[in-house]
Amino acid sequence: MANQQYSGGCHCGNLRFTANVDLSKTIACNCSICKKRGLILAFTAMDDFSQTAGTGKAREYLFNKHVIRHQFCPECGVEAFAFGEKPDGSKMAAVNVRCIDDIDLDTVHPTPFDGASK
Repeated sequence: MANQQYSGGCHCGNLRFTANVDLSKTIACNCSICKKRGLILAFTAMDDFSQTAGTGKAREYLFNKHVIRHQFCPECGVEAFAFGEKPDGSKMAAVNVRCIDDIDLDTVHPTPFDGASK
């Protein structure tokens, strides 16, 4: 599966995005926040991500090493995406695959990622 453009957003629709992601390269992280929120993540360069609604409205949550800027809707509380850096320092977005419009989660097979030990 190659990169494909998807649209999505939070539950109430205040935060919306489009992103080019490869759904064959998703992860399910076991860090304390991803595990509790049930996140399935797909990563993309910032050039392949666009917030289409709610710019400047998201609340941000940082924890542990403060390297991922978790963005969540102040109305419904859903984290549709986050921002951070790849190991090479380039900016990236992490899309919550569960927030992609009309996603068939049975077609997504995330790779476990041990974020709890990082």
